[in-house]
Amino acid sequence: MPKSKNTFSSWRRRLAQRAVHAGWAWVQRTGAVTAEHPGRLRFGAIGTHTRLAFPLGTVFGEPWIHLGSHCIVAEQVTLTAGLMPDLDLGPDPILRIGDGVVLGRGSHVIADTTVTIGSDCYFGPYVYVTSTNHSYDDPHQPIGKQWPRMEPVEIGPGCWIGTGAVILPGARIGRNVVVAAGAVVRGAVPDHSVVAGAPARVVRRWDPVEGWQPPLRTPAPVPIPDGVTPEQLLALSGLDEEAAARLAELDLDAEGASGDIRAES
Repeated sequence: MPKSKNTFSSWRRRLAQRAVHAGWAWVQRTGAVTAEHPGRLRFGAIGTHTRLAFPLGTVFGEPWIHLGSHCIVAEQVTLTAGLMPDLDLGPDPILRIGDGVVLGRGSHVIADTTVTIGSDCYFGPYVYVTSTNHSYDDPHQPIGKQWPRMEPVEIGPGCWIGTGAVILPGARIGRNVVVAAGAVVRGAVPDHSVVAGAPARVVRRWDPVEGWQPPLRTPAPVPIPDGVTPEQLLALSGLDEEAAARLAELDLDAEGASGDIRAES
């Protein structure tokens, strides 16, 4: 026999749920870090329209972290400069992030020595970039107690770094490079290439004469035509199902009419 539903209890639960969601949205808006509202964080530089979502990951050494403008740093992203907090790292920035960079949720950028990320780079979730690697030279000492090795990391502008990729110390990634999800990158990566695997290797490159080699298996996306305004795009995206169905009917009517004309001729 089905149990009777407690309407009052269900109504209270929905109300409480809405209140919790509204409260959490307010916390996220208020806790976000921007140049105008940095909170306790004092970055060496933070550009206009850059936003670090709340809740943050681990952040320290911020005086040696320079963030460009129009960056999006998602939730739980860790940004660190130096091996530990409260170190004096000298006059120059350690971690430089260019304009228009997007760091996906849960990513880590660990800059114990110089790490540079070029403008317009996009990181998927849970990308790990580090300038430090554990050493294991002494077989008699725990690896965690041995002094680590550090090498600068450089990621060129316009790169796409896939979900879960790992960028190791000494990596020098060129311009407009695609790093596949889960790849482990070390060493130099040439401009306009695609790398995948662990360790990552080049699987596709752009040649000025022959284009992409091996050739792309899917056609390039059709760009938005010149002259289309943002307002027109918004109007198209706002079409409801009835309007879309009406447009489809008009297209079918036009095709039918043209077919009749061809048949008569």
